[in-house]
Amino acid sequence: MAKSKILDILIIGAGGHAQVVADILKLNDKTYRVIGYIDEKESLHDQKILDIPVLGSSEKIADIQHDGVIVAIGDNQLRSRIYSELVDNGEFFVNAIHPEAIVADQVSIGCGVVVCAGVIINPGAIIHNNVILNTGCSVDHHNIIHDHVHLAPGSVLGGDVIIKEGTLIGIGSTVLPQKIIGAWSSIGAGAVVTDNIPEHVTAVGIPAAINKPIPEEG
Repeated sequence: MAKSKILDILIIGAGGHAQVVADILKLNDKTYRVIGYIDEKESLHDQKILDIPVLGSSEKIADIQHDGVIVAIGDNQLRSRIYSELVDNGEFFVNAIHPEAIVADQVSIGCGVVVCAGVIINPGAIIHNNVILNTGCSVDHHNIIHDHVHLAPGSVLGGDVIIKEGTLIGIGSTVLPQKIIGAWSSIGAGAVVTDNIPEHVTAVGIPAAINKPIPEEG
């Protein structure tokens, strides 16, 4: 049997989340080899982080031989913009799935997804593109997680929940079953969502109540 090729990967971003992603990809070293970070901060260029070099800013990508990329930036708006630019440039996206995550059968996972240690994804869940499922979060059965969502560490979603595009579900928060969270909203840390949440708002507390609207990007 022919040996599978190990893919050379660029991580877009070099901050704390990028280091988590680098660690996950290192644990998948029979599939991926991280060859460098790409970051716009000039002060990071030519440094090594977790023994991986910061190769420069985004204009360098086209000059670096690589097989795939993953966007490792926590901010949903910025991650969305960079992801779209890379799609337009024809980049191939890989997923970073920690070997100690539990991913059930009949789960659909898109492109450029990060699944951190201790994450549980139950049957029938659909995870779209460029999503972060952060450390120890729980995605119950038949959830639909749309593009560019970030589920923060320890967040819990009941069954049949829908999280629309670009939303942040805060650390340790809970969304009860069959609720819908609107696009580009933010659920505060420790909140308990007992009702549907509209788009472009922040909701905090127990039960979660709308705190303020979030301006749409111009």
